[in-house]
Amino acid sequence: MVRAGLTTDRVTLAGAELADEVGLDHVTMSAVARRLGVRDASLYAHVRGLEDLRGRIALLAADEKTIRIAEATAGRAGKDALTAFANAWRAYAHAHPGRYSATQLTARPDPGPAGRAPGPLRAVDLTSSMLRAYALDEPDLTDAARLVRSTLHGFVSLEAAGGFAHPRPAEDSWTRCLDALHAVLERWPAPRETALS
Repeated sequence: MVRAGLTTDRVTLAGAELADEVGLDHVTMSAVARRLGVRDASLYAHVRGLEDLRGRIALLAADEKTIRIAEATAGRAGKDALTAFANAWRAYAHAHPGRYSATQLTARPDPGPAGRAPGPLRAVDLTSSMLRAYALDEPDLTDAARLVRSTLHGFVSLEAAGGFAHPRPAEDSWTRCLDALHAVLERWPAPRETALS
């Protein structure tokens, strides 16, 4: 029997909150059930299991992160948009470390309403929009988007893991990284010529 008031969204949010508190790797069905004050078995009417729950947390986080980035970048272009995009990304990672970790998962819920969540696709659109001012065509646009994602994810992941022990403040390095990204995007290298045999 489904407990009154318990929904897939409530179970997912409880898992997301727990992930932020204790880390995504420590989210279990039992821990989520305890948080909600229900038996473990009650959760299975709403999610298929732990992998499904983590996939739903990932989709929730992707939606939340893209909303923040969209709000931050609205009406901006060029370096201003890049900086707003990056700062919103980093702020989300700081505020929601467990949810942010979930965005890197490859597992997703089965197709259906949850499988069609707009977050991941909107993230691609937002990145392309932010890069529009740099006048990049394919395949350079894809390569630039991968560079931006790798830089931002790498920085916030190392920062979260305590990887910046040097006395120089991480904030100063972050600002310089964004300056460097902007410079690279403005002077994107021409494609390498394929050697003729």
